[in-house]
Amino acid sequence: MSHLQERFVELWTRCGGARAEAVYADLAQRYSEPIRHYHTLRHVRRCLRYFDAARSAIPHPDLVELALWCHDIIYVPGASDNEPRSADWLRRSAGDRIAMCERICAMILATRHTGAPEELDERFTCDIDLAVLGAARSRFLAEGVRVRRERSDLDDLAYDLQERKFLGSLLARPRIYFTDYFHARCEMRARENLTWRLASETPGSR
Repeated sequence: MSHLQERFVELWTRCGGARAEAVYADLAQRYSEPIRHYHTLRHVRRCLRYFDAARSAIPHPDLVELALWCHDIIYVPGASDNEPRSADWLRRSAGDRIAMCERICAMILATRHTGAPEELDERFTCDIDLAVLGAARSRFLAEGVRVRRERSDLDDLAYDLQERKFLGSLLARPRIYFTDYFHARCEMRARENLTWRLASETPGSR
């Protein structure tokens, strides 16, 4: 059993879930789908590193961690219901054994990034999901390439317009990061990265 699998099995069991190894096998298979280049277990591992660093500030760390494991488990490029379907996967997998399942589902839904969540746990989930925006420029660029590879259905111009719309909406917020923890550590560099990206030339504009 790998360290990643062991970590999930321990968390799932601790939260009350059953058949942890089978659930992990389904999860790992979904995150390994050929269409995925960014929304993979690599993204989950990176989220867990940010989570581990912030754990002491998170009110209910087990719930947030499980949300991070599951928030991209369903991913269809361009679909608008990936997060609700990911929450439904958790409900089916958990059955009635994970008492706080609906709270975890609310955290998964918050990663649609359509507004400011009310609960601190949800805010941490969102901030961890977007923490890479505040990484070094080289990492920011590399992850952007992986996201682009998932959208082979869009030509460069269409993708550029969609990316600019999303990144611009984040930059327009008073705060990109809702928690004080990530605001202090990621906000400045994320704004620099997004401003740089939005100032760059649109493909095919010449």
